[in-house]
Amino acid sequence: MTGTPVLVVVFILVIYLLSSIKILAEYERGVIFRLGRLLPQAKGPGVILVFAPLDRMVRISLRIDTIEVPAQDVITRDNVTVKVNAVIYFRVVEPRLAVIEVSNFLYATSQLAQTTLRSVLGEVELDDLLSKRDELNVRLQAILDQHTSPWGVKVTLVSVKQVDIPEQMIRAIGRQAEAERERRAKVIHAEGEYMASEKLGMAAEVIQRQPVAIQLRYLQTLVEIGQEKNTTIVFPLPIDILSSLERFFDSGRRDGSAKA
Repeated sequence: MTGTPVLVVVFILVIYLLSSIKILAEYERGVIFRLGRLLPQAKGPGVILVFAPLDRMVRISLRIDTIEVPAQDVITRDNVTVKVNAVIYFRVVEPRLAVIEVSNFLYATSQLAQTTLRSVLGEVELDDLLSKRDELNVRLQAILDQHTSPWGVKVTLVSVKQVDIPEQMIRAIGRQAEAERERRAKVIHAEGEYMASEKLGMAAEVIQRQPVAIQLRYLQTLVEIGQEKNTTIVFPLPIDILSSLERFFDSGRRDGSAKA
């Protein structure tokens, strides 16, 4: 009978020791509070001992986590209202700071991301928001990482997912793009005309130095026409003949008026 209390005590001690054994995965760390005071180092991974009620452990995951920032109403620098949402990738690099510096680092990071998204995107114009998204992502990441670093949180990536533009602005952007395409087409056409005129001027200089070149060109034109199997016949009429005829008729009219 005297051995029964001893067995009970031993059984209770065994149960207590078994309950004190905690197993942490490779990606987990345990932040231990002993009598309310934080231990210098986080425990884990593997098997650790947590002696309750003297010790209290908080599990912290070191894996990369994601937060989806809900759509935010943003007024850009050029007074365009858009809805923008984003996703944030972050991980805990210092478990002790993530426990003692902020009550809920997930909620705090989410709220900070929403306010930062509105403030940063409100400083840029709509064109920059659509075309310079990579630069904005880097800027958002730097700002968030700066503010979350005291919490032991490292922001690894920020990505703006979707930008919802009002229907009226979409039509305006479409008209702007169409006008830009027309402008480019006119510039290209003008440049082509300019280059063609330069080449024609060079050809005229060659023909002027070598009059036989116009005859060769005429023969080449006849060959091209003959390949089409038609009955069209082309006779070249030099411009000099027309000029001579014009001068002849003008002189005839002046002589007739003089005789009259």
